[in-house]
Amino acid sequence: MSGVARTVWTILLPLTPSGALGLCLIVAADFGLLLSAGVFNPSFTTYRMAATPDAFMSRVGTSWSVGAKTCQAAFVIAGGLIAAAAGVRGALLVAGMLCMASALLLPWRKARLSSGHVPSPTTEAAPYPATDSPTA
Repeated sequence: MSGVARTVWTILLPLTPSGALGLCLIVAADFGLLLSAGVFNPSFTTYRMAATPDAFMSRVGTSWSVGAKTCQAAFVIAGGLIAAAAGVRGALLVAGMLCMASALLLPWRKARLSSGHVPSPTTEAAPYPATDSPTA
């Protein structure tokens, strides 16, 4: 639910009027976005950790980090190009619509991992005591 909630706040930005009311609306939209993203990010990270085998966690974490940083830079450039062509409000509207469409890419599942089906960590086998050591 918080994944969808984080997307609706961005659509308010191109609709803000000028003046004090617009400033209040921008502050409210930013607060809502940061609050819902702050709830979503740890829960989605937990989902990724539960869905990924332990042997692949470092690969998944590294890939996620590199992918996020690369996409962020690419979309900043794309946003600048759209703003140059359609204006700032047009670019914000396109960004808001794309952000809302991104909610369709979230993993929608009926069986939630929070219902108690989280894989337990495996333990490593303890080494056997040495047999060639002197006994008392």
